[in-house]
Amino acid sequence: MDRSRSGTDGDSDVAMFEFGRDLRKLFGEARDSDDLGWLELIGVELLAVEARALTTDGGRVSCRQPARTWLRASALWREHARRTGQRDSIAKALATADDAARASTADDDLARAGLARASALLTSFDLFGDRDALDEAASAARETTPRRLAVLATSAGVHARIRARQARLSETTADRLDAAALMDAALHAITKHNPVEADDLRLDNAALALEGGIVQRDPRLLDQAGRDLKALVEASSADTRPLTRARALALCGAGLSALAAMADDAGAVEAGHAMFDAAADQFTPDHSPMDWVAIQVARAIDPASPIEPLIRAEALTGGHGTLLGGLARDLLVAREIERALDTGDLMALTRIETRVRRRLAERVGPPSAVEWAVDQLGMARVMIARGQLMDSAPDQAAFVLSEAAEAARDHGVPVLADRARALMLGLSLRV
Repeated sequence: MDRSRSGTDGDSDVAMFEFGRDLRKLFGEARDSDDLGWLELIGVELLAVEARALTTDGGRVSCRQPARTWLRASALWREHARRTGQRDSIAKALATADDAARASTADDDLARAGLARASALLTSFDLFGDRDALDEAASAARETTPRRLAVLATSAGVHARIRARQARLSETTADRLDAAALMDAALHAITKHNPVEADDLRLDNAALALEGGIVQRDPRLLDQAGRDLKALVEASSADTRPLTRARALALCGAGLSALAAMADDAGAVEAGHAMFDAAADQFTPDHSPMDWVAIQVARAIDPASPIEPLIRAEALTGGHGTLLGGLARDLLVAREIERALDTGDLMALTRIETRVRRRLAERVGPPSAVEWAVDQLGMARVMIARGQLMDSAPDQAAFVLSEAAEAARDHGVPVLADRARALMLGLSLRV
């Protein structure tokens, strides 16, 4: 036996043991910390393991702080839902928030539990476009009565995020301005107490300004969003906050792509692509599937982008009923139809139509409003394409598109509604 090699292997084993011990110590300290930024470093499988462990720990007789433990479990389940789009994780986030409320003995603990419930419902709205969830979130947040400054700051942040969603649904400038003012006030309060919550709020604030700037063609709002996102990217290390950095980069890319489309600026298109590439480089698809899908959906708006990532994005989100999944599916169907039109392939159109009809027939339970809108939009796209190939009028397409646009708008998916209306405009111009 080579003794020198044996010694080296022994040193390596010791080093690996010490590294593993240090890693376990790090995660042990992180689990007890109020700063949940460390969650960005672990994938969804380990995130679920941690969430289940905390859920179990909160129910043990030996648990000294069951309310706090269940609150942390709720936060982890909420993050798991945000990254995977799984309804079951939302249900667990709500259940552990309710467990925390029942275990609370102080007003502030009860307030934290109410805000955890509101946050889980808000995540449900973001994922699935459920208006009832948004209304319930607003009600749960209103019922909290925090006293300590840190809890008051968290409450301000939750109220501001809810108001931002309501403003997007109302589509009025006044509501957007009110929501932006609430965001600014909440950010001022929360930055001192919880940097992770503050970063989430900054992302929401930038998204609101970005969307408002594009809709209103207001350069001041676009400039504000750009400055805020740049600061967030610079403050978020790829080694410690990869998801926050990726989300900020993706928003930058979306903003540049929208501006490029408005100005027909090839340079801005390339810059937008570079932002999406940088965002996608921050993590792997299995680390945060929904974040990865969001980047691919944003990328796929450019018709020159490859179709393969979109196919994978649709596969990752299939069956969950998420808004992102619906957007991915619609983009994929649109690409496939364009390919069939380019080659004059009527059989390919028939196969696409059969797939949409089969999905409608095989779906278990009633479809969500967004799933229904996506399928209607797919059918309308097939009708229009067949009319183009056969030189006939797609008689029912305008009605189908109108219904799809209304459903999408009512459930917080303005992008999908805009696609339906653009197709309706195309139909009217061809008449």
